[in-house]
Amino acid sequence: MHSDDYLEPYRQSVRDNGADSFDATLWASPRTQIKRFEIFESMLPMENLRVLDAGCSRGDMADYLLNSGGFASYVGIDGVPEVIEHARTRALPGCLFVCGDFVAHPELLATGEPEVICISGSLNTMQPAMAMAQLDSAWKAAGKALLFNFLSDKCGPAAPAQTGPARRLDTMAILRWAFSRTPAVAFRQDYFRSGHDATVLMRRSEI
Repeated sequence: MHSDDYLEPYRQSVRDNGADSFDATLWASPRTQIKRFEIFESMLPMENLRVLDAGCSRGDMADYLLNSGGFASYVGIDGVPEVIEHARTRALPGCLFVCGDFVAHPELLATGEPEVICISGSLNTMQPAMAMAQLDSAWKAAGKALLFNFLSDKCGPAAPAQTGPARRLDTMAILRWAFSRTPAVAFRQDYFRSGHDATVLMRRSEI
């Protein structure tokens, strides 16, 4: 039977803080959240792309994109009903918010025929094998590109310790996996102190 333990930290945060609270996202601060969005957009401008945000929480990335370059269309998916309900109340134009667990139901990743699938923070509470399986599913569903971030295990000693619920992933294993799918891979780990976080962009090699 599928276990959704990776969702429990988010559910607990919603119970503690409410779905309308920034704390529901489990990000350390709005500043670091926005920085990650900025890195995404600098690596792949999305104004003309159909975007799917896997693990969209309250819809903060949709709001960020609407206030920067925009998108052709946007679908946000999250397995916590309360944050999806909150995202819908924001009435963000051109956005569809879907409640569903894309780990248990990877077919959700094809919603809206996405050209780019974004995963920001959603891998952080997953065990390594599960995280890799989600990357595989997302890559198969993405028409043009996959863009994701994760907590790098190649960080320096001054990077924040991760004792749970977030965990660091094997950066070199992820890069080997990415290059086994496409030669068109971009990698950044220079935007936070001591390489705390990493971002990978994978493009279809024929693009």
